[in-house]
Amino acid sequence: MTRPDVESAEQAMRSLFPATPLQLNDHLSARYGADIWLKREDLSPVRSYKIRGAFNFFRKAIGQGAAGKTFVCASAGNHAQGFAYVCRHFGVPGVVFMPVTTPQQKIDKTRMFGAEFITIRLIGDFFDQCYQAAREHVEAVGGVMVPPFDHVDIIEGQATVAAEIMQQLPEGTVPDMVVLPVGGGGLAAGITGYLGGTVPKSAFVFAEPAGAPSLKRSIEAGEVTTLAKVDNFVDGAAVARIGDLNFAALRDFPTEQVRLMPENAICVTIQEMLNVEGVVLEPAGALSLTAIAAMDGQALRGKTIVAVVSGGNFDFERLPDVKERAMRYAGLKKYFILRLAQRPGALRDFLNLLGPDDDIARFEYLKKSARNFGSILIGIETKAPDNFARLIANFEAAGMGYEDITDNEILANLII
Repeated sequence: MTRPDVESAEQAMRSLFPATPLQLNDHLSARYGADIWLKREDLSPVRSYKIRGAFNFFRKAIGQGAAGKTFVCASAGNHAQGFAYVCRHFGVPGVVFMPVTTPQQKIDKTRMFGAEFITIRLIGDFFDQCYQAAREHVEAVGGVMVPPFDHVDIIEGQATVAAEIMQQLPEGTVPDMVVLPVGGGGLAAGITGYLGGTVPKSAFVFAEPAGAPSLKRSIEAGEVTTLAKVDNFVDGAAVARIGDLNFAALRDFPTEQVRLMPENAICVTIQEMLNVEGVVLEPAGALSLTAIAAMDGQALRGKTIVAVVSGGNFDFERLPDVKERAMRYAGLKKYFILRLAQRPGALRDFLNLLGPDDDIARFEYLKKSARNFGSILIGIETKAPDNFARLIANFEAAGMGYEDITDNEILANLII
């Protein structure tokens, strides 16, 4: 991948969609005393940057004589939508393999983007089964497999984000920091490759989900490492194994430049950007902004910072879960198991322990743990984290047995 190749790909891409905006965000800039620019890939035609790599892959494959072949991909998310959109643009047939468990909304959007040029096949309960079926179909029909991130043409396509950034920044401006989300690594490999020599290596910050740290673990090990377990909440970046080519491009970055973002912290960013800015972000799209929020504010002051907002394909059915996670991370909601006496007036006594800003969000009788006591699950929301210190002090002063299970992952998953 060379800069002229990337710039040629960027120019060719204008036949498909205009450059996505690079916006100076007044809200974040004022908060941190910095110039914070957001590269809005959530405003592409498919609401993510994935359309770029797909377009470049198709453009080159068709130029090499693949126009008469069937293109194939395996994806249940943004890659499928970018693939479908590009199939329709070039007028070539495509087959999208998705797990049977794929939400109907994602199936419908992929079908809408591809129209009559794509066929969707639902295969298997898990992605690995779906991917294997796609590979077998490619072999059977002599088709072309379009990978989501681990291919030189995909990386080159994603690098067009960087070419646009440098065109859109004020003349002569070089970012002091570039914050990039990382899943499979195609976007990060492309942008660092294009900006290398212009932006210092130390200026890059890579934001990964804490539950899917494939880049960080691979850098620590000195080789590509497959994670045994992945938290799929950040579905656009929850990758068990970073791409081989992408790791080769990123392996020499210091591990401390890879920041792991807790899934619940990402929810705080999603909720804030929706409520304050009216910007809808998917979890992966909020990674870079969450990384900025986790940094030392003094270290950001006066700097020019570019953050890539990678996608906005958010299913609003997830909003209650996002709000719940955000409140827990911010310390505004906790869950307790209480040992409550089975006598008249016991509940009233408990209610008297609550402060004026404490609200009961959940109350559930679990079981009697003894003849004269019962176990109660209670969820409490409040307006300031410090209120919980007062509430717990009240529990202890009243001799009330309690256990805070807010951060107990096993119990929380079972009963909350």
